Amino acid sequence: MTAGDRPSRGNVRRVASSTGRPSEPRGHRADFPRSPVAAWEAAATHRNPGSAPAPAPTRAATADKTTDDGVEANARLTGMTAVVLLALLAVEGFTILRIGRLLTLHVVIGMVLVPPILLKIGSTTWRFARYYLGSPEYRRKGPPPALLRLLGPFLVVLTVAVVGTGIALLLGPASMRQQFSFLHKATFILWIAAMTVHVLGHIVDTARLAPKDFYRRTRRQIRGAGARQWALVGALCLGVLLAIAVAPKVGPWRAGRAPTHLVQPPGGATSHPLRQH
Repeated sequence: MTAGDRPSRGNVRRVASSTGRPSEPRGHRADFPRSPVAAWEAAATHRNPGSAPAPAPTRAATADKTTDDGVEANARLTGMTAVVLLALLAVEGFTILRIGRLLTLHVVIGMVLVPPILLKIGSTTWRFARYYLGSPEYRRKGPPPALLRLLGPFLVVLTVAVVGTGIALLLGPASMRQQFSFLHKATFILWIAAMTVHVLGHIVDTARLAPKDFYRRTRRQIRGAGARQWALVGALCLGVLLAIAVAPKVGPWRAGRAPTHLVQPPGGATSHPLRQH
C-alpha cells in the first residue's frame, strides 16, 4: 500500500453493526444508564413520548360529582336517623305492654320521637320531590322498589296521625278523649303493619348507610358528616325539651280520666269500683 492509498488520520471510520445500524462513536451516552443510581433516575423520570397526559376533569364532571355527593349525603342522614328512630320505637313499644305503669315513659319517648320523625320525613320527602321533579343526580340513583314507593306516602300520613292523635289525647279537651283514644289505637294498628314492611324493605340499605359518617375511612368521602350528625343530635335535644315540657301534664291527665273509671251511684256520691267491698 502506498502512502497515497493510506486513509488520512483525521477521518474516523465507522463499521456497521450486525443489526444494520451504524455504530455509535465513543463518548456517546446510551439511553439505558449503566450505573444503578442513573437507572433509578431514568426510571423515575422516564415518560413514554407516545402517551398523552391524563385529561383534566371538566366542569360538567365536577358538577356531577358534587351533586352525586349531595344524594349520598341525604341517604346517610336518612339512614342514621332511621336507626335512632328504630331504637326509640322499640322502647316505645315496650311501654305499651305496661301502659298503666309506664304511661309517663310512653309520653316522654313519644315527645322525643317527634323532631327525629320530622327530620326523616324531611330527608325522604326531599329525595321524593327531587326524583319526580327530574333532578339528574336523583334520577341516576334511581327510585326505591315500587311497593316501597307506593307505601311511603301512606306511612308518612299514618306516622303523623299516630303522633298527632297521641298528642291530642294528652293535651286535647277531655270531652274528646274517647274519640282521640280510638283514633290513636286504630292508626297505630295500621301504622305498625306499614312500618314492618318499610323496615324490612330498607333494612339492608339502612345498615350500610347509617355508620358511614362515623367511620374514619368513609366519613371523609362525603363532606358535611359533622353537620348531619349535629342535625340529628339537635333533633334529639329538641325532643328532650318537648318531653320535659309535656311530662308534668301526665299526672293531671290521669286525674282527669276519673269519669271513665269511676261509677256514679244513685245517691250522687262518687266511689271507685275497686274500693268497693
